[in-house]
Amino acid sequence: VFSLDTGRLHSETYRFIEQVRDHYDIPIQIMTPDPKLLEPMVNEKGLFSFYRDGHGECCGIRKIEPLRRKLADVRAWATGQRRDQSPGTRSQVAVLEIDSAFSTPERNLYKFNPLAQMSSEEVWAYIRMLEIPYNTLHERGFISIGCEPCTRPVLPNQHEREGRWWWEESTQKECGLHAGNLIAKA
Repeated sequence: VFSLDTGRLHSETYRFIEQVRDHYDIPIQIMTPDPKLLEPMVNEKGLFSFYRDGHGECCGIRKIEPLRRKLADVRAWATGQRRDQSPGTRSQVAVLEIDSAFSTPERNLYKFNPLAQMSSEEVWAYIRMLEIPYNTLHERGFISIGCEPCTRPVLPNQHEREGRWWWEESTQKECGLHAGNLIAKA
């Protein structure tokens, strides 16, 4: 089990990682950004450049690069993607797919999305029934949770991805972890 630590997560997310580690008595490998990439970007552009020039560069350094490093060592990975999370990018998510974003010509990387066909309501029913740990930010209106400066609670009747990168166009909200969703739509 691994998790990406961008260095910008909510404190509740860090506590949640520890809660999962303790609840399941499992080690969780924490993948962090390469300082050789992160420091020049922050020193040149500041800590909030993504508000001016989009989240792509920041997510590329803080999320995509560490994930790429981790996925180089595995043949498959599992995600929590669901089709109902984003009509613009996730409506066609398969339960099992070849990860077009992280496969290489030398090897296919398989991506397992076991929750793909479940609704948010079904997931929450399982969480309650099985007493599964969850991030306490959900209790404060955060549905899709990412980095602290890029995530906010959603209002009633807003789609869950509206809380991510709210300053950008709403139908293409992917950071790159699931870039294959965008490729498939192009």
